[in-house]
Amino acid sequence: MYQLDFNRPIHVFFCGIGGISMSGLAEILHSRGFKISGSDMKASELTSTLENQGIKVHIGQRTTNITPDIDLFVYTAAIHTDNPEWIEKTRLGIPSLSRAELLGEIMKNFDLPIAVSGTHGKTTTTSMISEVLLGCDLDPTLSVGGMLKSIDGNIRIGHSKYFVTEACEYTNSFLSFFPRIALILNIEEDHMDFFKDINDIRNSFTKFAELLPMDGTLIINGEIDNLDQIIGDLPCNVKTFGFDDRFDYYATDIKFDEKSNATYTLHCPEGQKTVSLLVPGKHNVANSLAALCCCSACDVPLDKAISLIGKFMGTDRRFEYKGTVGEVTIIDDYAHHPTEIASTLNSAKGYKHNRLWVIFQPHTYTRTKAFLTDFAESLSIADVIVLADIYAAREKNTIGISSKDLQAELLKRGSECYYFPSFDEIENFCLEKCSPGDLLITMGAGDIVKVGESLLGL
Repeated sequence: MYQLDFNRPIHVFFCGIGGISMSGLAEILHSRGFKISGSDMKASELTSTLENQGIKVHIGQRTTNITPDIDLFVYTAAIHTDNPEWIEKTRLGIPSLSRAELLGEIMKNFDLPIAVSGTHGKTTTTSMISEVLLGCDLDPTLSVGGMLKSIDGNIRIGHSKYFVTEACEYTNSFLSFFPRIALILNIEEDHMDFFKDINDIRNSFTKFAELLPMDGTLIINGEIDNLDQIIGDLPCNVKTFGFDDRFDYYATDIKFDEKSNATYTLHCPEGQKTVSLLVPGKHNVANSLAALCCCSACDVPLDKAISLIGKFMGTDRRFEYKGTVGEVTIIDDYAHHPTEIASTLNSAKGYKHNRLWVIFQPHTYTRTKAFLTDFAESLSIADVIVLADIYAAREKNTIGISSKDLQAELLKRGSECYYFPSFDEIENFCLEKCSPGDLLITMGAGDIVKVGESLLGL
């Protein structure tokens, strides 16, 4: 595999440079003196940002974009062998790396790379760790899966030993990484278009843990089933977190305010401390435990870490307050897995309101089919459910599933559930039926956020 060396800048071409992760990696290399160019199918704010930095971005992917002076071709999982740029780089003999492989190569160039994995909570936990390192003036390089307000984006270029990134298990991409500190927040079924079953997923996370060197640290949710199968033979340091005294970092005396934000007692090797959060739900208590454990592994003083995490107000699309219209509060959330949905809606139950509405846009056909009954169970926590069409993302509907199937499951449970094929119809329905004091959450990993923003006139 191609070895990347920060001390020997080269010309790197990014096929799909407009993606949130690809654009960030392009920025990191550009800041280190690499010549960067790339292409994407359409212009966006991200491509404009890159162009403003002097990076050449081709709109449209074509053979002529690939020139002999390119030293390395980087591509995403969406790029296939019939792509004209792929065909031309192959003809010219230009070496290539996948996005994940490049990220792994970048990690090698930092003394303390931190990788945050798990089925849920990666972006929030990565952001919490990032806020602490920033607040301690440790000058980290950051690659976050969402938009972090304090850095006005998802990427920050630092000049210290710290590099913090999310680590996604999909297509085993995180097995290309080289962490010194790794976090595993949870392990559940997801991405069933790639993994065979939960054992296949557990095997992937086990291999991820095994990437750590002997002097590395694994921070893992101690409540994961059959934990010893994952950590039993690891030579590295292992720290656990959870909700009872079996674990190194655990929380007791959890209390929630009227916005479902928690205050709890932290128990850890440094003693007992009170932690107060500005993000809602018990799942964010778990995220904060993992983040505090990680900050301790980075030698950050505990009191300082607690103070900084206590000021963290979340990232875009993670229980994000969007506004109020007609005395209806509108929240947006990225949840697109049944466990995430249940966590978000249970958190919302503690938020002062009359009726709880959720406008849900399922994400991918395979996930909708695999978890149809689980989605129905989680969504039924809400008082009123409105369904949009499935957001296809990378897929085509070859399995004959639709949001009407999910509606049928919810109606069988006695839930009040409606389906509309267009955002305009959803907006009109909500304007007619929502009442003052209601709490409305737009939910999903697609573009459902547009509904709430339209209702607010944004």
